[in-house]
Amino acid sequence: MPYPPPQPKLGVVFNYGVFPTLLALSTLSRFAGSQAAGAAPIFRNRFACLSPYLPNLPSLPIPPFQKKIIFAFMINDTFRHKGLRSRLVDELRGKGVGSEAVLRAINVVPRHLFLDSSFVKLAYKDIAFPIGAGQTISQPSTVARQTQLLEVLPGQKVLEVGTGSGYQAAVLGEMGIDLYSIERQAELYKKCCQMLPSLGYSKIHLFLGDGYEGLPDMAPFDAILVTAGAEEIPAKLLLQIKIGGVMVVPIGSKVQMMTRIRRLSEEEFEQEEFGECAFVPMLNGINQ
Repeated sequence: MPYPPPQPKLGVVFNYGVFPTLLALSTLSRFAGSQAAGAAPIFRNRFACLSPYLPNLPSLPIPPFQKKIIFAFMINDTFRHKGLRSRLVDELRGKGVGSEAVLRAINVVPRHLFLDSSFVKLAYKDIAFPIGAGQTISQPSTVARQTQLLEVLPGQKVLEVGTGSGYQAAVLGEMGIDLYSIERQAELYKKCCQMLPSLGYSKIHLFLGDGYEGLPDMAPFDAILVTAGAEEIPAKLLLQIKIGGVMVVPIGSKVQMMTRIRRLSEEEFEQEEFGECAFVPMLNGINQ
């Protein structure tokens, strides 16, 4: 079920009406127990007792229209956040990001929800942040740059190697991509399995696995995006690119180069470089 973009809470009431909003939250309260009985949480603006149900919202036996209202009401995305995203988009455009599809997606996805609470105030700065398990969420300009290099269209099939926080996956999902994303860190994989569906990106296919192996059973892909630095071109991933498709991957050890590889035929590939970059290293295996 497609969810609407997050909205400020008063905006939800204005958009859907007072009675439908009260009815939807009252319906959810039946699953949350006596602490959330009735519609009182609306006026107290406290949803601690309801928030654990957000990741499971798609599977709850609640009418779809009410689910949309609940989702919009419970996600903390304010007019201020929207303004900061708009400013970030202007900054990225000034840094050379020319794809309007990419900029539109970044303008919609609430990056602050993918960060640890201690970094939320800086969420719309062009900065990378740690997300746990020794990994980082890339700075928005890097996300925009890599996504733009993919040259993908809505409906195309893309493999992302390194789900991480899920932010890059959400950007691609917002662009209408048929996304398959693989993560080797079990901790991050489990978080994304809850986070992305709760934000409405329920059609993204998430896998726990070794990124160097890719997803051969799902191949070929129109494009592959690698969000970690590989010392050498991952050979098995090359074979999973559709002829005419591309792979965007940072290559190198001490110095990494943003690289785009285009598959011209079964055995012929073309390689382009787009400047230096810095990513966490791409590792083998699965970290349980």
